[in-house]
Amino acid sequence: MGRYIGPQVRVDRKLGVVVSGKRSAPKTLSRRNFPPGQHGRIKGRRKKPTEYGLRLVEKQKLKALYGGLREKQFRKYFDEASRSKGNTGQVLLQLLEKRLDNVVYRLGFASTRRQARQWVAHGHFLVNGQKVNVPSYRVSPGDIIELKPTSRDIPQLLQNLENMDPRAVPPWLELDKENFRGKVIDIPRDIQLEVPVNLQYIIEFYSRV
Repeated sequence: MGRYIGPQVRVDRKLGVVVSGKRSAPKTLSRRNFPPGQHGRIKGRRKKPTEYGLRLVEKQKLKALYGGLREKQFRKYFDEASRSKGNTGQVLLQLLEKRLDNVVYRLGFASTRRQARQWVAHGHFLVNGQKVNVPSYRVSPGDIIELKPTSRDIPQLLQNLENMDPRAVPPWLELDKENFRGKVIDIPRDIQLEVPVNLQYIIEFYSRV
């Protein structure tokens, strides 16, 4: 199945939390307490989820939060995390955080991860001086991510960076606004997600399938 490209607010309503990054989503969630779709109002309020459903929702939340990853791609991250030393859930988050599109988002060049993926795919960023247009590219400590000189007049990019509070940049990254660049100074630690996600439920979901 391909990546969902429809209205992101529908995903927020389906999961019950804002994973799209849309500022208008909280109002929509509070205004409509029934599922999305043409039959949502008829079906009424959400039914109590099953044990399987609870775990499925947590997985879908994390996939959607990181830009709507495909299931096959997300499963590869999980399998790699489960084979690694340490806590599987924390390793999974580290792998997701080290994606180039996520780093571009964390540095403030994009307002959402989906927008960051688009910027990267269009070739607007350099990693250590080389153009990288693969959103899933994995960064490492010491890498320098910068906006291409020819892309520094894009209004939306400039506005995103101007509105970025340097204090919001995670401690494993370093932002240099004046030179349109950032640096990876450590591996991701103490990762703060925008919405609560039960990582144990995700581990249990894949252990049952």
